[in-house]
Amino acid sequence: MNDVLKTASNIGIIPVIAIENADDAVPLARALTAGGLPAAEITFRTAAGEESIRRVAKECPEVLVGAGTVLNMDQCRRALDAGARFIVSPGYNPELVDFCVKENVVVLPGCVNASDMTRAFNAGLEVVKFFPAEQSGGVGFLKALAPVIPLKFMPTGGVNTKNLMDYLSFNRIAACGGTWMVKKDLIEGHRWEEITAICKDAVKTMLGFSLAHVGVNCESEAEAEKAAKTMCALFGLEYKPGNSSIFAGGAVEYMKTPYLGRNGHIAIATNSLDRAVYHLGRQGVEFDESTRKPKAIYLKDEVAGFAIHLVQK
Repeated sequence: MNDVLKTASNIGIIPVIAIENADDAVPLARALTAGGLPAAEITFRTAAGEESIRRVAKECPEVLVGAGTVLNMDQCRRALDAGARFIVSPGYNPELVDFCVKENVVVLPGCVNASDMTRAFNAGLEVVKFFPAEQSGGVGFLKALAPVIPLKFMPTGGVNTKNLMDYLSFNRIAACGGTWMVKKDLIEGHRWEEITAICKDAVKTMLGFSLAHVGVNCESEAEAEKAAKTMCALFGLEYKPGNSSIFAGGAVEYMKTPYLGRNGHIAIATNSLDRAVYHLGRQGVEFDESTRKPKAIYLKDEVAGFAIHLVQK
C-alpha cells in the first residue's frame, strides 16, 4: 500500500466535504485536525471545491487533502494542480483511472458491483470507493464479494458513528468516508469547536480503548504461582498457566520473572493497533519498536511504575 493510502488507512475516517465558501476551508481543516482527523476529501460538487483544495494544500500541509466527486479529466487535472493528493470519483471512469495510474496518482473510483471491482483490480488499484455504501448493501455486501475480489474498500454514504465499527472491524476496509462531522450547518455556522468535538468522538469510537488486563511483576515462578492461585481461590477465577506468566481469570497476569515496567504492565485493548499507534503518535506518544508484535506493542514511557501495552482486540 502506498504512503497516501497507508496514511488514509491509519487516520481511519476521511471527512467528505462540500464547501460553499473557500474562506471556510482552512478553519475547517484545522478543526478536523484538532479533532484527530487530519484529512479532507473536498468535493467538486460546489464551485468553491477547487479553491478550497488549493488553500488547504498550501496552508495545512499536515492535512491529507484529496478531491471528491471528480467526474472528468478536466476536474482531475484542476484538482491535482490545486494540490490534491488523491482523486475520488463516484463511479468507474476508465479514462480517469488510466490517467491516474499512469501518473502514479492515488485514485479511488466508485465501485458497487463485481464488474467494476474486477476492472479496478485489473487496472492495478488496491483500494476503491464503495458508494453509496449503505444503499448498496453495506458491509454484508462487501463481505460476500471479498473472497473473490482482492481489493480493499473505502465505504462512503450512510456511514456514521452508529455503524462505523461494522465497517472498520472488517479487515478489508481501508478507511471510511463520512459527512456527519462536516454538515453544512456546522460549516456555515463556523461551529469549529463542535466539529472538533464530533471528530474526537468518532476517533474514540474507532479506537475503542478498554482495559484488557494488568500484569504484575513477580520475582519468581513460585511467587507468580502463589499469587495467581490465591486470587483464583478468593474470587473463583480460572487459573491459566502460561510459558512466561500465569493469569488469574482474564484481568490479572502474574509474570514469572520481572518484565517491562517497575511494577508490571497495563494492557489496553484497541480495535486497531495500527490506527492507535498513529493517533497516539500524533499526540507525541512514543513506542518501543523492539517490543512490536503483530498484535501488540509497548509505549516507551511508564505510568506510575507500569509499562503500557497496546493489544489488538
